[in-house]
Amino acid sequence: MGELLASPAVLLLSLVVLAVVVIVALVLIRRARRNTFASPLERATFATLHTVALAAPALREGLSHSSASFALPYLRTLLETCALSMTDGRGEVLAWDGDADQHKPDVTSLADQVISTGRQQVMSHTSIACQYPACEVRGIVVVPLESDGAIIGTLAALTTSTAGPVLLRATAEVARYVSSQLELAELDESRARLNRAEVRALRAQISPHFVYNALTTIASFIRTDPVRARELLIEFADFTRYSFRTAGEYTTLSDELTNIERYIALEKARFGDRLNIKLQIAPEVLNVVLPFLALQPLVENAVRHGLSGKPNGGTITITAENAGAECVIIVEDDGVGMDPARLTEDLDDAHLSGAHVGLGNVDDRMRSAFGDDFGLVVDTAVGAGMKITLRVPKFRAGIRV
Repeated sequence: MGELLASPAVLLLSLVVLAVVVIVALVLIRRARRNTFASPLERATFATLHTVALAAPALREGLSHSSASFALPYLRTLLETCALSMTDGRGEVLAWDGDADQHKPDVTSLADQVISTGRQQVMSHTSIACQYPACEVRGIVVVPLESDGAIIGTLAALTTSTAGPVLLRATAEVARYVSSQLELAELDESRARLNRAEVRALRAQISPHFVYNALTTIASFIRTDPVRARELLIEFADFTRYSFRTAGEYTTLSDELTNIERYIALEKARFGDRLNIKLQIAPEVLNVVLPFLALQPLVENAVRHGLSGKPNGGTITITAENAGAECVIIVEDDGVGMDPARLTEDLDDAHLSGAHVGLGNVDDRMRSAFGDDFGLVVDTAVGAGMKITLRVPKFRAGIRV
């Protein structure tokens, strides 16, 4: 079956913009190193790109006192103003860079107007009253910072010259850049919240029947084989501790496989020889990082939908291979299989029926973490079992345990 749904196009757009910026910067760096063909315009362009790149990491963390304090010095370099300030959506000053902080009341007053009207505000030298005779501020420009159509803060520029059209346009463009970074920060946070929600959904989907059956099986061994009952109870405790842990969105392949072995031990106590598992794992990929609970739902799907309906049971084979910059993981069973069209329908209605919800969940989180090229690939047919393939990049920025 082909790969599943795509993630938001805005991620692709942001990557394209970043790629263009990086390419231009690399060209300018190369020319600057030669120190021959770099024109003043090229040097100015490189300096601007370098400055905005330095401000970006803090802004990508969202609008806060710390991010504003870190970014403002770089942004003020772009505008060449005597002071630059950033406020939150309530008009309160988050950070101030430069002189003339005696004009904070003027900035907060203009920020309130910007937030209420949605339009930039300008205060000229004729309207500025200052108690300091030596104050050189002759103009204040305050423009909105927006995210998803809502004003979440303001950017204020204080200048020693008249607040003319050039400063108005330049401040607006810097504010637009800041807004784009803050929107990406909100997107990152939304994606993180979605990932956490999806993990919670997976935990909620840990079959109550599995919990009930596991405890019933353990109870059946208490009198006949108390040592076995104790071992299974420890496996069950470790399985639930791992599945409901709160640390991080990612784990290693090694830890995920260990938890799968606990799950299989509990299910084998119930199914006996009807359930078998084979592991073929390349040692060099054991430390590969992947989304938390990325494999256990696939194995549970194989047990519940593939082997439990087969009279003589069957075997689940988990393979993890080294494939250059990637690790290829395959979860395959020789169970009853199913019609691919039916599987597609089940996945479309999984939020209502609960059928195969783990597959869709894992697919979404793989795409969110690594991109659309890393969704699940499912091959199945009636009577032919099911084979699920996922590829995991060995290295990806921002992905760590």
